[in-house]
Amino acid sequence: MSETNSIPKPGPKIERQARLRWVTLNRMVVSDQAQRELKQYRVDHLVAHFDHEQIGTLVVNERAGKFYIIDGQHRAVALREKFDDTHQVQCWTYVGLTEEEEAEKFLKLNDTLTVGAMDKYLVGVEAGRPIEADIDRIVRASGYVVSHSKEEGCIGAVGTLRRVYDRAGAKVLGRTLRIIDSAYGSAGMESKVIDGIGLLCARYNGELPDELAVLKLRNMRGGVKGLLGKAAVLKEHTKKPFAECVAAATVEVLNSGKGGKKLQGWWKTDAA
Repeated sequence: MSETNSIPKPGPKIERQARLRWVTLNRMVVSDQAQRELKQYRVDHLVAHFDHEQIGTLVVNERAGKFYIIDGQHRAVALREKFDDTHQVQCWTYVGLTEEEEAEKFLKLNDTLTVGAMDKYLVGVEAGRPIEADIDRIVRASGYVVSHSKEEGCIGAVGTLRRVYDRAGAKVLGRTLRIIDSAYGSAGMESKVIDGIGLLCARYNGELPDELAVLKLRNMRGGVKGLLGKAAVLKEHTKKPFAECVAAATVEVLNSGKGGKKLQGWWKTDAA
C-alpha cells in the first residue's frame, strides 16, 4: 500500500457559529449590558507592553450596522490608542444576536479556568523570563524548589516569593530564605513567614545579624508556630497586615534577653 493511500480521509468539519472577518476599529461599539466596566490601567498596560500575538482575536456581533464588542473591549481601546480608527483587525464575528444573547456569549467566553500563579511561574521559568529565572536560582541556592508538592524541600508560596523579590530585590529574598531555613527548615517556608521575615530583612538591612536572628528564632518557645502565634496576638491588637505582625513579633524575639544591641521596635520604625 502506498504512503498516499494510507492517509485517512478527513472527517466532518467542526464549525463555529462565528466567522473570522476583518472589522474596522471605528465600526466597533461597546454594549453597556454585555461588557464589564472599562479599566484604563488595563488599557495602559496593553499599550505599554504591546504584543500583536497577545492581543488575540476579538469577538463581536454585527447588529444594526454596527459591530458590538462581546469580548475584548480593553484590547480594542488599546488598538485604537496604538494605531488609529481606520485600522482593521480580525474578529470572530456573530451576526444578529440580541443584547441578551451578547451578554450570554460574554459569560460563556469568560467561563474559563484562570492560569494560577504557580503555573504562570513555572512556565515563566521554562521560558527563561528574567525575574522568574532569578527567583528559581535563589530558591535552588537555598536548597529548595518551587512546587505544588507538600514534601520536604518544596516551597508553594510562589506569589509571596515574587512579592518579596519585587519589594526588596534578589539579595533580600535570598537572605530571607536562608534565615528561615536555618531557623525552622521546611516548616518555616510558608507564605506568612516568608513575607514577614522578608519585611524584616528589607528594613533592618545593615543592622540585623543573621547568626543572632537564626539562634533566637530557633530557640524561641514553640518554634515557627510560636512566632505565628505571637504575630496573631499582635494582629488582634493592631489590626495591621499579618506580614507586618510577623516582622514585629520577630523584632520582639530578637530584642528579648539582657545585653546586646537592640533593634528599634517595628512600630516605632514604621512611624518614623
